[in-house]
Amino acid sequence: MYYVKNERDGKEIHDPKLNLAIEYYLLNEVKLDEPILLFYINDNSIIIGRNQNTYEEVNTAYVEENGVDVVRRFSGGGAVYHDMGVLCFCFITEDDGNSFRDFKKFTSPVIDALHQMGVEGAELKGRNDLIIDGKKFSGNAMYSKNGRMTAHGTLMFDSQIEAVVKALKPKKHKLESKGIKSIRSRVTNIKPFLDDSYQYMNAKDFREQLLLHIYDTDSKENVKEYVLTEEDWEKIDAFAAEYTANWNWNYGKSPAFDMERSERLSVGTVEVKMNVRKGKIEDIRIFGDFFGLGEIEDVEKELQGIPYTKEAIRDAISKVDVNKYFGKVETEELVDLFY
Repeated sequence: MYYVKNERDGKEIHDPKLNLAIEYYLLNEVKLDEPILLFYINDNSIIIGRNQNTYEEVNTAYVEENGVDVVRRFSGGGAVYHDMGVLCFCFITEDDGNSFRDFKKFTSPVIDALHQMGVEGAELKGRNDLIIDGKKFSGNAMYSKNGRMTAHGTLMFDSQIEAVVKALKPKKHKLESKGIKSIRSRVTNIKPFLDDSYQYMNAKDFREQLLLHIYDTDSKENVKEYVLTEEDWEKIDAFAAEYTANWNWNYGKSPAFDMERSERLSVGTVEVKMNVRKGKIEDIRIFGDFFGLGEIEDVEKELQGIPYTKEAIRDAISKVDVNKYFGKVETEELVDLFY
């Protein structure tokens, strides 16, 4: 496995717009003979899922007042807060057809390393969360394209939890579905659970230890690296300009909607916004923290222009592979939500 440092001219990158661009560039254009591992630490930012509605996930007043970057990633899942106490990891590999949504496969190396550092209670629970004593310290997501995939996640090592609470706006039914009353009661940092010999560490020190554990070595000299070239950086910059540093990508424009429905389904939160004119669906947008393989716009196109009846909606949804776009969900769950 190759390790990629997110460094440019010898300086580590903390700009989330560039770090996400690096990840997507490696996925699409750097095809090596082994998988790729990337770590990065972002300045204060909120990274939202591919299908989420930015305005409904983010406390925009807090974000603007505190200079928090908001960047949309290409994978599904929910919004996460990043700061210099959060370590992000990313595995990039060929898509063998069996690994998408297999979060255990890609989080096991991290969990094993944490166990070796004294965090005995670290485990994968539910769909994509890593927890310690029932509290979440890591959220994970995946994205697949052209036969390759990325599995990435966050590790709250020593994050400012109060900022997490203020920056995000979780939906009430999402919190209720987990039996909790607030973000604060749900999340934790890793550092308090480490053995005493690791208490000196910050997130960058933690990254170095994690790297050695994953590669099962005592020296970074034994870690195989791919070094980003100037040509690589030109393409990374171009991608950032088109996507991750682009307001239209991160926030997006959409018409005003007169019908809104949101439910916590078996695959996560799914939200639909529609304009219905003269009995037909004129505009429709689908949002959520579900994990899909395809572009959700494909589903929206099937629904746009059809009569707003349960039968027509069921017929339209039946034309698409709902498990591909949403995950393992029943067609009737979606029909009941949309109608």
